[in-house]
Amino acid sequence: MESATAPDSTLARQTAVIGAGAWGTALADLLARNGHAVTLWAYEPEVAESITRQHENPRFLPGAHLAPSVRATSDLAVAVDGASLVCVATPSHLLRGILRKAAPHLARSAALCIASKGIETETLALMTDVATEEARGHPVVALSGPSFAAEVVARQPTAIVAASDDEAASVLVQEALSNSHFRVYTHDDIIGVELGGSLKNVMAVAAGMVDGLGLGHNSRAALITRGLAEMTRLGVALGARPATFAGLAGLGDLVLTCTGSLSRNRTVGVDVGRGATLAEAVAGKETVAEGVTTTRSAHALAAREGVEMPIVATVHRILFDGYPARLAIGELMTRELRAEQDA
Repeated sequence: MESATAPDSTLARQTAVIGAGAWGTALADLLARNGHAVTLWAYEPEVAESITRQHENPRFLPGAHLAPSVRATSDLAVAVDGASLVCVATPSHLLRGILRKAAPHLARSAALCIASKGIETETLALMTDVATEEARGHPVVALSGPSFAAEVVARQPTAIVAASDDEAASVLVQEALSNSHFRVYTHDDIIGVELGGSLKNVMAVAAGMVDGLGLGHNSRAALITRGLAEMTRLGVALGARPATFAGLAGLGDLVLTCTGSLSRNRTVGVDVGRGATLAEAVAGKETVAEGVTTTRSAHALAAREGVEMPIVATVHRILFDGYPARLAIGELMTRELRAEQDA
């Protein structure tokens, strides 16, 4: 797809970020500190007001002091007006509806950077596919990789990936976001990058269950390694390149989310592993654990493609059928023996 005409990507630009959760807020702060004019859209008016007036988002990113130049609004049309780069960081299940409302107000030259991670439950579409359908004619870039929002806003060294079949668009995102502590690599395997970012959330729920059951480092290492094999297997079936899953958007994000204490998905898994129901594990949490929703869509996608994903199937059984985690993990270990390369 040819890139739409856009200003020189090395210059400061008008940008918008849709979604004022932790990740969207961190991206807005990053863009602002890189010298871009940033408007952040928040669903909640009180969140928008706090960001604009106090330069804080205590509801979704507590303790972070945001760049004073970030402006927030709860008016979607105002947020995207005139922006040449629009980053979308909404929960995956809301992305289609929000983009449908935003699309008529996008500048003709606007590029979309999709920072949401997930697989649409009803259609099994990737987030960039949803964006392409709802904002036709705009170049679309997938942004993924190991990146806890709290560490990004604290300006700790981070490296992620911007993937697109439009090279100019991926370079635009790379140059807009990159600085001395945030490094963006470009990629052209959109399917692999997106699936890596989505499926690792399911594996993080599983890793949390392992920790919640009191199992050790051996168990976690086995889970991460076999989880990566499942992710790669589904990705290849859908046209991704195996090497992508050994990179930042695959192995990098998987290790971070399965081991980091800031991982929402891992936290849900820990609670379930300790005996909580899914409803109890997610109750009262402000932020979305995408791995719960993605477990449903990944399980359906694997069935559609005829790809064996035993860890995904086990997490699905525990979360949605109420099967005890300890029994399910035991059954994973007693599956039919086979060669590693074929498993």
